[in-house]
Amino acid sequence: MTQKTLESLITNKSSWPFLEANRLLKRYNLSKPKNKFVLFETGYGPSGLPHIGTFGEVVRTTMVRKAFEQISGLPTKLIAFSDDMDGLRKVPDNIPKQEIISKHLGKPLTQIPDPFETHDSFGANMNSRLRTFLDQFEFDYEFKSASEMYKSGAFDEALMNVLKNYNAITKLILPTLGEERRQTYSPFLPICPSSGKVLQVPVLSHDVIKGSITYVDPLSNKSVEIPITGGSCKLQWKADWAMRWHALGVDYEMSGKDLIPSVQLSASICKILGSIPPENFTYELFLDENGEKISKSKGNGLTIDEWLRYGSEESLSLFMFNSPRKAKRLHFDVIPKHVDDYLKHLDKYGEQSLENQISNPVWHIHFGSPPKPEDGISYNIILNLANVCNTDSPEVLWGFISRYAPGISPATAPILDQLVGCAINYYNDFVKPNKKYRQADKTDRLALKDLANILKKLPNSANAEDIQTQVYEIGKKHEYQSLKLWFSALYEILFGQPQGPRMGSFIALYGVNETVELIQQSLSRK
Repeated sequence: MTQKTLESLITNKSSWPFLEANRLLKRYNLSKPKNKFVLFETGYGPSGLPHIGTFGEVVRTTMVRKAFEQISGLPTKLIAFSDDMDGLRKVPDNIPKQEIISKHLGKPLTQIPDPFETHDSFGANMNSRLRTFLDQFEFDYEFKSASEMYKSGAFDEALMNVLKNYNAITKLILPTLGEERRQTYSPFLPICPSSGKVLQVPVLSHDVIKGSITYVDPLSNKSVEIPITGGSCKLQWKADWAMRWHALGVDYEMSGKDLIPSVQLSASICKILGSIPPENFTYELFLDENGEKISKSKGNGLTIDEWLRYGSEESLSLFMFNSPRKAKRLHFDVIPKHVDDYLKHLDKYGEQSLENQISNPVWHIHFGSPPKPEDGISYNIILNLANVCNTDSPEVLWGFISRYAPGISPATAPILDQLVGCAINYYNDFVKPNKKYRQADKTDRLALKDLANILKKLPNSANAEDIQTQVYEIGKKHEYQSLKLWFSALYEILFGQPQGPRMGSFIALYGVNETVELIQQSLSRK
């Protein structure tokens, strides 16, 4: 497949990463990158424990990056940038030793003790957690720390450029601020030499020749002159964002819907500094189970470990791929569906045309080289198998699976083997504590006895489709207002939950005789 062939297949109906890649390629053709490569950036504010919403930006940016490489053939780089020089404004709710951290409010994150006592600073701990996630997904990236970049002098030239354009940048920002904030605004925030805090104080003057600013020390009430280079100051974050784009030559960056005004301001500042701002993609925010925005400081989202306890890495990537411009609930109950949806996409991939393959999520999850699909057993069916068996043992579930699909094993079906473990975890943590069996009424009892009798008479050659047909016929025969009510009765009486699997596939996996026994036990349950 050539680049020209792939590029010719991209239409308005193509997957969004290819549409973004095509947009970036048009920009490249008009204006060559500042670097010898096309630079993608993703930013991280390490003020709280990382959550999946934070990392979705990296996953999605990488998808665009890989699509861009395919259609352009150009070298690229991804920078994961941590704004760890930002002053801590409030103590996160989900960290230990909060009383100790509260004494350091206002200081850069890399100058605050680590409440977990595993790293040199709070910022270093959060950065480590971010990198652990990125490494876990085997992302190709270069990590950069704001503290290191400021203190090493890597930003000095760009900071001097900001100082030269001090008045123009201030004039641009002031109309966007409230009256009180206008009185103290300066693009530069001095780092207090005595307290180590990032100061929000009026700047009396700036000197381009000396490369310094003069401000009023809030403790001594005396004027203090400090250089703007070498880590003695940091920029207000909108100016900081623009300076970073300018200094690094960033070509593409994503951001959340809540940052649209900031993106616009930073783009204007970037132009003042003499650079073209990067292409931007705005994504919607993730919501918790109550429909509220996920926050690092509140810790009301899922962690990486929580998702991977119940679902595969690929299902998480699929969640990030789907509808990035649509607000989505990020809660435990979305995991099973995304696991099964990933398996369905994987099954379809090998039979699709190239045009449809590049719109299939698995192309972007595996960057054009997805694995071969395994035997078609859904995660939902494995969950219900764990439910009926009421077991913590993968071996028990594999006993049923091996009988249903002879020849497969944990060694030959690693994807399925992982899902068996995830299903047991999900069942124990979410299904088992909430199981609530419904007592069968008169209609239910007649229908279930009828189903048991039909199952007993099925030939050994009956497959999942044959069984499903019989289940449908029983539902039609008895006095249910709809088949949906019949299946609800099956799930609530047999499994103790409101939703369940495709019954024909489940019975084929669990066993006809075992299902008959399950029905009899359910009818005798009080």
